[in-house]
Amino acid sequence: MNLFTEASEKDQLANQPLAYRMRPRTLDEYIGQDAIIGAGRLLRRAIQADQLSSVIFYGPPGTGKTTLARVIANTTKRHFSTLNAVLSGVKELRYEIEEARQRLELYNRGTILFIDEVHRWNKSQQDALLPWVENGTVILIGATTENPYFEVNAALVSRSRIFQLKSLDTDDLLAIAKQALADKERGYGNYQVTFETGALEHLCEVANGDARSLLNALQLAVETSGDSFPPKNGNAIHISKDAAEQSIQRKAVLYDKEGDYHFDVISAFIKSIRGSDPDATLYWLARMISAGEDPKFIFRRMLISSCEDVGLADPNAIVVVEADAQAFERIGLPEGRFHLTHAALYLATAEKSNSTLAFFDALKGVEQQAQDEVPNHLRDASRDAKGFGHGQGYLYPHSYQDHWVAQQYLPSGLQGKVYYQPSNQGYESTIQEKVQRHREQQLESVEVDAFVENLTFSPGDKQRQQWVNRTVSERGKLLATIRSTLYEPVKFRRSDRVLVCNAGHGLLVWEAYRKTAEGLVVAQVRTKDQLDHINHYADSLPDLEKPHVHAIELKKLLNTLQKDLRFEVILGRNVFSRARQERELCTALVSRLSKQGSLHICESVPCKGSRLSDFLPPDLQDLFRQAEKVLYSEPDNALTNWDEHYLQEMFEEEGLKVVSTSLDLAEQRMMSPEDIQRYMTVSYTPAFEKLGIAVESQALEAKLNELLANRSLAWNHHLAFVHADFK
Repeated sequence: MNLFTEASEKDQLANQPLAYRMRPRTLDEYIGQDAIIGAGRLLRRAIQADQLSSVIFYGPPGTGKTTLARVIANTTKRHFSTLNAVLSGVKELRYEIEEARQRLELYNRGTILFIDEVHRWNKSQQDALLPWVENGTVILIGATTENPYFEVNAALVSRSRIFQLKSLDTDDLLAIAKQALADKERGYGNYQVTFETGALEHLCEVANGDARSLLNALQLAVETSGDSFPPKNGNAIHISKDAAEQSIQRKAVLYDKEGDYHFDVISAFIKSIRGSDPDATLYWLARMISAGEDPKFIFRRMLISSCEDVGLADPNAIVVVEADAQAFERIGLPEGRFHLTHAALYLATAEKSNSTLAFFDALKGVEQQAQDEVPNHLRDASRDAKGFGHGQGYLYPHSYQDHWVAQQYLPSGLQGKVYYQPSNQGYESTIQEKVQRHREQQLESVEVDAFVENLTFSPGDKQRQQWVNRTVSERGKLLATIRSTLYEPVKFRRSDRVLVCNAGHGLLVWEAYRKTAEGLVVAQVRTKDQLDHINHYADSLPDLEKPHVHAIELKKLLNTLQKDLRFEVILGRNVFSRARQERELCTALVSRLSKQGSLHICESVPCKGSRLSDFLPPDLQDLFRQAEKVLYSEPDNALTNWDEHYLQEMFEEEGLKVVSTSLDLAEQRMMSPEDIQRYMTVSYTPAFEKLGIAVESQALEAKLNELLANRSLAWNHHLAFVHADFK
């Protein structure tokens, strides 16, 4: 052991910035990005199983792209190589590819190649990587702050899963700060660091979702509070709110004048103007100016908006914006900000009309329709009026009262075509009636009879889609209706985790699987036959992507799942058939629902569906209805002593907002002798005995067999649908 080398490494680590020292080493240390790396997500499962395929991490600075790659490096058994696209080129790439190729051939060991800032490579550099990704020599992990759909070759994108990392929220940043304050090896766990009320929260709020910015500010606040660091007077360090504010004086405005955020922010600015929201307009304007956006670009977009969004509702809008733009040219910054604000507020508060978009309707007509001749009376008469009679019949409007006269201006084939539709806003409201009246008169003046009305990715997988379509198509019409009604209000994200309760033979499983390609589907079934049925269809899927199917009681499954696993969507069918006995199950199920998740349950309500008496002749119908009054009114009958109102109340008591609907559906049901025997033995015979009605059970059962056995009955199901969430 070299003691000097070891000491040198420790000193080197201690001298590194806090943000570098606190980079997570394992998935358990990684905080944030739950949508892609949370418990049960596809990416987490792939990392844990060391079955990663090529991926691209896309997101703003400080969201954990490089950190996530380092976690993978610490987890994988493959060799992990790193390149930075800013500092490396094709030469370095060829070296890494050759090393990876030999590693695979000689030692059968794969390679993960991490390329930071991958968008910095030009097309030819990215093309040099493509064959080796395609043949499996390397697994690519790319990191980029730019939209990969625009800045990364389409061929690379199509062979990779795209994971978008979002800015961290305040809770995530607070957890990261507390992690650094508690860590004795890499952070400040050896010191008693205290904060004035609101000081730590201020650091988290102003960090603007950037963990690196937060940790840099935290390091500055801790190491500059007091006379020295480490403190001489013990281990106590107190950080005041003023010290916190000085450590992170302003938000780092996330903006790149040539990147996505440039276009996203200007888009938000214009849409706020269009939506007549002056507050939002000022916010996005300030965001751009603070980031150094060119005011000429902003004025250019406002000049467009003055005609596109305000238009003739306020014809002065273009005048005001142009005047402000000219004034800005003479004054410049910083005083010119008043003129930017003046123009933006004028547009945001002006009446709106997009009637100028009528030009594009006319342009479409020109491109799609035959080019009709210019009407003779509108042609130029200065050269050939004598020879061809061009211009003859033209009526000069200024010669008429109100300087207008009805005559044909559109080509004959387009008479009656309307492009311009005046709005009822501002100035346009004053000309709306006049324009319409003139149109009516012009139509009357035309000597023709007919008028011619002349916008968490994965590569597409046809095999997967065909497989899903095949399994879904095997469901009956009634089941398909149940599935579509359950799924209709669900807003899936591809990274969602879904729990399917009482999944049967897969009715609800495959639709959830199709919509959550980077998520997780956990299904609970009641029998081994159902388990085998679903697994039969899943056998052709990669192990990492298969639904997790468990043949176990739902309550037991909920108790055995990973403690921190929550689901964005919980679906189920006939989970609460004995609703009044299932309160504990309801509580356990809700405890597994994500705070942003939703629950969707379909239950058949026996007391409101078809009954055996509905299919009997009058002489038996009265007898059986007497028994059914007893069967369906017994307070202790767990199958019939509840309805949809009880279901709604049950979930509302768990703190959920519930929307409950009902649906009556019929199916052709084949009644077997075994069904009839079960009805008589379990239900009707005991009911007759309670009523004191003497019946010959065997004879009655024989009669029912004669009437109903092996017959198809139009059996009605009263279905209760419960849709609930925490909102």
